[in-house]
Amino acid sequence: MNDQTLLLIDGFNLLSRGYFATAYGKSDEQLSKNEKGQYINATRVFFQKLFQLTRNYDVTHISVAWDGKREDTTRNQNYSFYKAQRNDLPKPLIEQYHLTVELLDKLDVHQIAVPGFEADDIIGAFSTSWHENETGQTYIYSNDRDLFQLLNATTSQVLSKKKQEIVYSSDSFQKEFDIHPSQWVDVKALLGDSSDNIPGCPGVGEKSALPLIRQYGNLKQVFKNIEELDPAFNRYKKKLREGEESTWISRELSEIITDIDEVSATDTNALKISWEEEFVLREMNENGIRVKFR
Repeated sequence: MNDQTLLLIDGFNLLSRGYFATAYGKSDEQLSKNEKGQYINATRVFFQKLFQLTRNYDVTHISVAWDGKREDTTRNQNYSFYKAQRNDLPKPLIEQYHLTVELLDKLDVHQIAVPGFEADDIIGAFSTSWHENETGQTYIYSNDRDLFQLLNATTSQVLSKKKQEIVYSSDSFQKEFDIHPSQWVDVKALLGDSSDNIPGCPGVGEKSALPLIRQYGNLKQVFKNIEELDPAFNRYKKKLREGEESTWISRELSEIITDIDEVSATDTNALKISWEEEFVLREMNENGIRVKFR
């Protein structure tokens, strides 16, 4: 069947955005709680968005992906500086993570975390398999632009921006950025990402990273032609030479892993059966969940 729609939610991305949006300027004591004294400011936002998404996109299958422990990830084990600058999560957010997982279980919504991998990788593995098996459309819900590299003919990404949702398809991405989604990881490698402590190529910013990949196609060609670069990029030659090693490391950190044994079935039929049984979106008791927020 190719008329099914899979919704993949980046769990911590949604939960943490809901938390910080509703906790801004407030002490822990001022955050919303339910009758049991549980913090609910982030969990409430999470489920409001989940219910909205399943309705708006005619979802038939769903999975919520959670990040594994940061120190266990392959990226962090290979490069200890990766995300090393991040502080511990606020206690009310951690408590709401456990509450959210509990409520998703009550709704029988598929959710998964895989030791050694991040939510991006799990989403990459699921969306790639769904696409390759021609199962139908996939919508990824996350504000993480790294996921742009996963866009294809059947995979789109939904981002929240200024209280509205923007849906990036492969076509709309190419129209806006004038590159193929698969080239996005090379742009990110040059740019780096301060929020993840990915260095990129120092001195190469947004004004040059995208034009370089547009013109030369990929990082390999950029560095192969570094001595004959278009004169428009002359000012970046030295920076590229000095930052080549850093750029390749940044590419390794930015590339989403789509082959994960724990979430990929080698047998096509087994994979589809798994999705039918585990990923299917069952009728959700929205009122039963909303009661938890009183």
